[in-house]
Amino acid sequence: MKAVPKVNADGVYLEDELVNDAFNGVVPFYYQDLVTQLETNTCVEDKLSEEQQQPVGYIVGVPVPPGLFCPRFDIAAWRKYQDALTAAESEYQTMYAKWTTQPEEERGQLPVYTHPEQPTLWSEGLSPEEIEELTCPQSQEPTELERLQAENTELKLALVELAESQEADKLEMQLALAELAEIITGGETVG
Repeated sequence: MKAVPKVNADGVYLEDELVNDAFNGVVPFYYQDLVTQLETNTCVEDKLSEEQQQPVGYIVGVPVPPGLFCPRFDIAAWRKYQDALTAAESEYQTMYAKWTTQPEEERGQLPVYTHPEQPTLWSEGLSPEEIEELTCPQSQEPTELERLQAENTELKLALVELAESQEADKLEMQLALAELAEIITGGETVG
């Protein structure tokens, strides 16, 4: 088994789907009312509306290249590529059939199948602005750890300020007591 991308009807990546190791290509999947199918145990296709018979997505045997934030599969390009493969195969079969019908001394070299170049099928589904918004540190919400670290720093600063305030209050109290003691002792010598 291997995991392959599953995309919606627009080609936007949804999730991975487990398939047989031999799977390749692009296969559509459709909306199905499984409850109706299980209840009646009959073919659901006859009961599906025209909209429900349209593919709602595709299972794609072409791997997603790394580095894409929101991969998008180009289904139209895939179809064109499949048409080009079919045309190349047909052209080769025609050339080969023509080559085999000629006498051996007139044949020349065996025709060579030319495989069409596969286009780039995956692209970025987000705009550069959307990617910047996702990757820009200022726009991201702080993580739980970052939030707790900030709260911890604020609490430490508040404790330091409180300790300094208590120390200042203690010093003022000592000065006031010293002045009071001086007044009390100074009054006894006078009187």
